[in-house]
Amino acid sequence: MFTKLLKEVGRGKRGARDLSYEEALEAADWIINNKATPAQIGAFFVAERIKMESVEELEAFVNVCRSKAYRAPIQKGIDCAGPYDGRKKSFFATFATSFLLASAGLPVTLHGTSPLPPKWGVTLHDMLAVVGIDGDALTHERAAQISAETGVLYVPTEQWCPPLKELRSIRVELDMRTVLNTAEKLIDFSHSPYLVFGVYHNTVFDRMSKLFLQLGYNNALIVQGSEGSEDLFIDRPTRTYIVENGDARLHVIDPDTFGLETPLPEGIVWTAAEQMRVTEETLRGEAHLSFVNQVLLNAAVRLRLAERASSVEEALYTCKSLLESGAPWELYRKWRGAMLGEDAGIPKLPVSR
Repeated sequence: MFTKLLKEVGRGKRGARDLSYEEALEAADWIINNKATPAQIGAFFVAERIKMESVEELEAFVNVCRSKAYRAPIQKGIDCAGPYDGRKKSFFATFATSFLLASAGLPVTLHGTSPLPPKWGVTLHDMLAVVGIDGDALTHERAAQISAETGVLYVPTEQWCPPLKELRSIRVELDMRTVLNTAEKLIDFSHSPYLVFGVYHNTVFDRMSKLFLQLGYNNALIVQGSEGSEDLFIDRPTRTYIVENGDARLHVIDPDTFGLETPLPEGIVWTAAEQMRVTEETLRGEAHLSFVNQVLLNAAVRLRLAERASSVEEALYTCKSLLESGAPWELYRKWRGAMLGEDAGIPKLPVSR
């Protein structure tokens, strides 16, 4: 039966057709539950890459991944879904932003793995390892406890959705984007009503907005951010798509509107250690102004998206006050200590050269 489905999507750019939702569910079941052979799975991924996945196909893969994952209503907040292939040229603003949001009372869910194709960039998993945190060892119970204490949940995706770990070798061999690059970001481990989601190309705005409406999020923001991330640019406008009230619309967010546009420093080599160093400096208010402003802008827009402020301007006022108070830094210290299983003081990281 899987061969028949494979033939339907593998007839080339002109001959291939989109699968119905029911057919896509069956194909996803064969792949996620490892019932198809590695050759068949690889062929399906390549065929879908050429054809481009339909909304129904994406929804089917998301729902089958969700059925195989550990999911619990740990916290009702915002899910920050960035690319699992990491960053190479930009600041991982979402991590610092998460502690500012949690300080403002909005719980945050983060998730990821060690690097994946096609970019093979620095991931949050790598960054945590720099400070001694083994993300893969985080149990469901421990993660839930830490999130209850701090408002920040980190999920090691391949541990909480084991089939994705089993499919890693095939994805590594293919070394290209597959349908899983989208599906894994939408497992929604904590049943978050709000979502911020990064994309590489604005050509997928319409397709993804339809998918999010079908998945039932209260509000979602699709961001064409740096390197396909969910982080808004701070040195220029960012194209986004807002999904709310059953509708979707294009919205360009310009940092200059809020007096935050700032040139980025040049020559930074974004290793995992450098990402963590700048993250900690930003939370202490000591980083380059561009990184501080980028975190403020991202936090304010997400607070507005999650209906915790009536406007981005109001949210910015809240975020600036919180950052100046030191609350996000202290929350990060508490979170990091809990993730390490200790309450020791946290030294500053050295500059990575």
